[in-house]
Amino acid sequence: PIEATGAAPSAIAGQLGARAGLYESAEIRFNATGNVTVFSGSHSHGQGHATSFAQVVSDKLGVPYENVEIVEGDTGRVQMGMGTFGSRSLSVGGSAIVKASEKIIEKGKKIAAHLLEASVDDIEFSGGNFAVKGTDKSVNIAEVAFTAYVPHNYPHFTGDPEADKNALEPGLDEQAFFDPLNFNFPYGAYICEVEVDPDTGVTEIQRSTAIDDVGNVINPMIVHGQVQGGVVQGIGQALLENGIYDPESGQLVTGSYMDYTMPRADDVPNIDSDLTITPCPFNPLGVKGCGEMGTIGSPPAVINAIIDALSGYGVRHLDMPATPQRVWSAIREARAAA
Repeated sequence: PIEATGAAPSAIAGQLGARAGLYESAEIRFNATGNVTVFSGSHSHGQGHATSFAQVVSDKLGVPYENVEIVEGDTGRVQMGMGTFGSRSLSVGGSAIVKASEKIIEKGKKIAAHLLEASVDDIEFSGGNFAVKGTDKSVNIAEVAFTAYVPHNYPHFTGDPEADKNALEPGLDEQAFFDPLNFNFPYGAYICEVEVDPDTGVTEIQRSTAIDDVGNVINPMIVHGQVQGGVVQGIGQALLENGIYDPESGQLVTGSYMDYTMPRADDVPNIDSDLTITPCPFNPLGVKGCGEMGTIGSPPAVINAIIDALSGYGVRHLDMPATPQRVWSAIREARAAA
């Protein structure tokens, strides 16, 4: 499968009739002790933002992972944002965090230059430390943050225009918006092996394999978990889930999840998941969406495997879900037509 994720460039959204920009926003706020709060316009419903976003901040700013707090969904605290959909959280929301991190680093360099009595152009940043090029003089970002909030030794404004060229406001708090240049395009290959009992129509999945390219990977465990969860959802669509309405009254007959038949643990095998990596050129993290890949790739893989298993009977088509009754009926109809 191939998918367009990371919705979306605002210009394209406008051309399609959307009455909103599809950017994402982030604010990074240090406190005086060096801890960090990240306010994201995105919102998590189980994707692991608190883990992935904190990893991005820890990597970019060199602060301990456990010192990063992620705040989402609180409209009283969070700036304008578009939220989670279209597998956009990391590629758009995470990129806004990267942009805010870059602003933090730029201001931090100016504070560090003042503390180290050096030119801003001579300050390098790496691993949480601001250092003067070619020397062993450095200051940690936590000390820079403390200086920003306890500005006893700080490049203050004096009222002299020439002297104030390097002056700074106190605080270390930056906000950024990221509007992607393009969608990103994850892709993959899905393989399914099934066994079908022709006497009952019961299908058992023996093996399921998913190979995906979602660009750079921030947290492999989260990616594999989302792919596997998507595969399970796709298996449910292919084999089990069905909303049935009475043709006369329009009454929904599948009135509970028991009737609708969501997949259970014994309906799916262990799922093999692997990754290839082709960085995305349209965002600073080089990532692509992964949340929907499994749901796209697994239903056709399952149905194609069933049709292949039944090809000897002359079966060429099955509507989802491939319930035992439908499979058994398809075999009988193919035999009768032979």
